[in-house]
This record gives sequence, structure tokens and C-alpha cells, in this order.
Amino acid sequence: MTKIIDGKEISAIIKDELKSKVEEYKRNGITITLAVIQVGKDPASSVYVGNKKKACAYVGIESLAYELSEDTTQEELLMLIKVLNNKKEVNGILVQLPLPKHIDEDLVIQTIDPGKDVDGFHPQSVGVLSIGQKGFVSCTPAGIIELLKRSNIEIEGKECVIIGRSNIVGKPMALLLLRENGTVTICHSRTKNLKEVTKRADILVVALGKPKFVTKDYVKEGAVVIDVGINRDENGKLCGDVDYEDVFDKVSAITPVPGGVGPMTIAMLLHNCVESVSL
Repeated sequence: MTKIIDGKEISAIIKDELKSKVEEYKRNGITITLAVIQVGKDPASSVYVGNKKKACAYVGIESLAYELSEDTTQEELLMLIKVLNNKKEVNGILVQLPLPKHIDEDLVIQTIDPGKDVDGFHPQSVGVLSIGQKGFVSCTPAGIIELLKRSNIEIEGKECVIIGRSNIVGKPMALLLLRENGTVTICHSRTKNLKEVTKRADILVVALGKPKFVTKDYVKEGAVVIDVGINRDENGKLCGDVDYEDVFDKVSAITPVPGGVGPMTIAMLLHNCVESVSL
């Protein structure tokens, strides 16, 4: 019988664990504060920012909201980040992506103090991850590892295949699976015989941004499938990169969309904020 990996349930457990830690810090006079910067009024970004604020409030993390206009200059944004870098009371800085086209996202990420990089996007965070040292880890891949571990899915020794090589998901996902002693393959748009590669996977992580791209023809019998995609189908309904109904009976476990990976991303952002106190 196929197991549905419930990201809502697992993320709620993690948030309760973090809430206890934050309460303990507060008893010792330590307050954790996250600064969230949003440039413009992108509707999806506004929803994400709102969800992050609610999650912070639930676990007891203070949040500072900086809602900047669409025409904010790059220099103004960088100056704000530098001010927040120097504020001792701010533990984490999050700049909501995407940014308006006139702003260089890479430069913005590089300007954030690595010690406050709770998104785990700074080159220093990526470098620390690549050599296996402790540091901030990109939230979505970190959340996927928690989903697997808390669902009692063994990673060690398993064939792990990732479709997608982005800096935010694909690459850090490969490093985290490798850290857990998985045997890792990354596929991308130039991969030849994609189905042959993905059908070797004991654990298949799909993050390519194409609705219902992965069908049962791509999946090994009994595989675990993690769907990172968030898209709209032809009827406007939310769906992932995996054709959920088509693969369901063939796999041993799968994440739904919505309610799978998504809630874990915010849970791990909160985790990084709490970790910022000791890093």
C-alpha cells in the first residue's frame, strides 16, 4: 500500500519542537528575531511572506517586516541589508524572491551576513555544506531530508536520483543525500535517456517546474517519490511535477501537492532561525 508522506503533519511536529526551544531561550533572556524584506507586491510572494510571519508568531520568533515598493533601487535594498547585518538583535535576514528585474539577486544574496543567512543561499553557506561542515542549509532540501527520516525511509546505500540542478533545490539536495550516504545522480535538461536513469531510483526527487511531467514510465516499482514542484494544471488546480494519480499505485511512498514539501520549507526556515543563536 502506498504511503502518503504528510508534510503538514511532520512540519507541525517540527514547529512544536522549535516552539519549546524558543520558549527555553526566552527563559534565558534570548529573543530570536527574523527580518523579512519584500520588494514589490507579487501576490505569490505576499502569500509566502504572510505564511512565514504566522509561522514565526506560532513558535515565538519575532519578525520584522520591511515591505518596499517595486521601484526601490538596488542600492537602497543593499543599504537596508547592511543595516540589518549590523543589528545585533536581528538573528536572520530573509529577502523574498523573486526580486524585480532591475535588482541583481546574486548580489543581494551575497550581501547578507552569512551568519544571518537563514535561507541558506549565501555562497559561504553552500561552501560549508559542500565540505560537510555545520551551517545554514537551503530550506527545501533540508525539509526533504526531514520528511524522509521522520517517515522512516532509509537513505543510506539507496540509489537517489534528482531531476533538476538548481542552486536552491537540486544541488544542495544532492549534497544532503550524499551526506546521508545515498548514491546520488543529478539529471537535467541535457540528460540522455532520462527514463532509464530515473527508473534506477529508490528515491526520486523531482524539481524541474513542469506540471505532471513524471509519469509511471519514469518510476521504478516501489520507489519513494518526492515532488518539489508547485504548478497549475489545465484546470487551474495546484499540481506538482509528478503525475500523482498516474504513479500512485506504482510507488511505495509519495509526497502530495499541496501538503508535501511546501510546509517543510517554512518549518526549516524556522529551524535555521533557531540554529542562528548557536552558529
